[in-house]
Amino acid sequence: MRIGLLTEGGYPYVGGEGGVWCDRLVRGLDRHEFDVYAFSTGQAQEDAGWVELPPQVQRVRTAPLWVAEEDGVVHGRRARRRFTEHYGELAAALCTAAEPGTAQGPGIAEKPGTAEADRFANALHGLAELARDEGGLVAALRSEQAVRALERACRAPGARRAAREARVSDLLTVADHLERALRPLSLDWYEEDGLGAVDLCHAASGGIAALPGLLARHFFGVPLVVTEYGVRLRTHYLTRPDASPAVRSLLAAFHGLLTAETYRAASYLVPGNAHARRWQERCGADRAKLRTIHPGLDATPFARVGEDRRPGDREKDEKREKQERQEKQEHAGPHTLVWFGRVEPAKDLVSLLHAFAEVRAAEPGTRLRIVGRPSGPEGEAYLGHCRALAAQLFPDEADGPHAVGRNPVSFEEPGGPGAETTADVHAGGAVTVLSSVVEGFPVGLIEAMFCGRATVSTDVGAVVEVIGGTGLVVPPRNPRALAEACVSLLRDPERRARLGAAARARALELFSVEQNVAAFRGLYLETVARTPVRRPVLDGAGDPQPFAAPAEAHVPGHWTEPTPRAVPTWAVETPEPVTETVR
Repeated sequence: MRIGLLTEGGYPYVGGEGGVWCDRLVRGLDRHEFDVYAFSTGQAQEDAGWVELPPQVQRVRTAPLWVAEEDGVVHGRRARRRFTEHYGELAAALCTAAEPGTAQGPGIAEKPGTAEADRFANALHGLAELARDEGGLVAALRSEQAVRALERACRAPGARRAAREARVSDLLTVADHLERALRPLSLDWYEEDGLGAVDLCHAASGGIAALPGLLARHFFGVPLVVTEYGVRLRTHYLTRPDASPAVRSLLAAFHGLLTAETYRAASYLVPGNAHARRWQERCGADRAKLRTIHPGLDATPFARVGEDRRPGDREKDEKREKQERQEKQEHAGPHTLVWFGRVEPAKDLVSLLHAFAEVRAAEPGTRLRIVGRPSGPEGEAYLGHCRALAAQLFPDEADGPHAVGRNPVSFEEPGGPGAETTADVHAGGAVTVLSSVVEGFPVGLIEAMFCGRATVSTDVGAVVEVIGGTGLVVPPRNPRALAEACVSLLRDPERRARLGAAARARALELFSVEQNVAAFRGLYLETVARTPVRRPVLDGAGDPQPFAAPAEAHVPGHWTEPTPRAVPTWAVETPEPVTETVR
């Protein structure tokens, strides 16, 4: 099978968002071929280069979303008329779409009406066909003609109040955003030897990354699978808080309609957890198309801790042997709590420190290790605040030249030469703690579970789904409940051991790379099996193989979508990856 993998700011770029799981997926499915179509998000990302690609990656084509050079395309009168018509229809759909959240509460998307959704889809496909016929839309999307079409739509009868109140500056802002969002329409990817040659498109995220998949489906009937480990539409609703109501309303309408079209056109939608799945349903996804596939983590680095060690056997760790001996001399039955992650306000380390003060009162020998790096300037400031709070809560044990190792709270950075691995950090603690008030998919908890550690977590995001019954879960922003849960585990080593063993078994079953790859392999086969054959399969002599493709589960009729047009047989490409960059 030939897969077109669509990414935005991720694979194959070094350090790209979502790049790790894409790389593991491609390497795990080594019997398939992959064509990667990637959007970059900045010059720094392009300068950093790509990860090492496996041989199954046959082609890589990239395009920048952060810049669009003039393509030199000059539209004639007929093309300008077509552009005005389609862009005006798209703008009209934005101006008449229902306000997000009006039907189901603040911050929750209302599924667009059928009329607006059809209007938006027809306009989007019309613009794509115009770009394909004329060679691009860069100049047209930046033109005064586009701004005037948007203004007419905002002033037309039936437009929402927020759209009618848009000022000239608002129209320019919205037009600029639409130009950047619609840049994928002007690419030369939509040819028979491009996305038309793949058997399936897999978008690694929603939003702009899925747009080439929509067009491949429109032009060639290629089925589309969309994975969302974080729902992009929710992110768009939470951005631009300082923009005017008109700008927020029109951009929310655009991303809502684009998401609705993506959800409608996709054969399957793949949320990474139940939390993301609920958001997709609120944003209009059909439940019949949803297939939850948890992200896969590599369990190998944690095998030594999870299998060879038992909870409480920290004396085997030579790096910490001296410190353990000193702690045992100073305190009776010392224990250590471990927090691991990015230091930022959403992690609510303030509540953790207040909870730890209560833990120390109940169990005087307990220590707390906070291991993580701050995320940006905000994280740096938050880390300084937490250090000051720790010194205030434990004034008699503050750091000083004669108090090495006595401070019950330590702030440490992970990594570096000779530093502990993530597995060693979890192995050095009796309990791993998560205190967040906002959390998506808690990777740090899964790492602790791979290490066979008992956990105490707050009930946010996908935490309950990940933990199951293998750890204790408390309400967020509740230091007392957090402290009581920690104390109960610190005082019961046998319970910690049972929970840790159950946690490791659950993580290996649900959150390993192997389960992730196997699930996508099955989903790919199911998708292709339900898709009409678009081209004959030939043997080595060039003769057709009539039973090489699965039977079509498709009955043409007026109730179905038009049958995709036939595509000529595609030539077999060389095994060497072809790399192309579109500017």
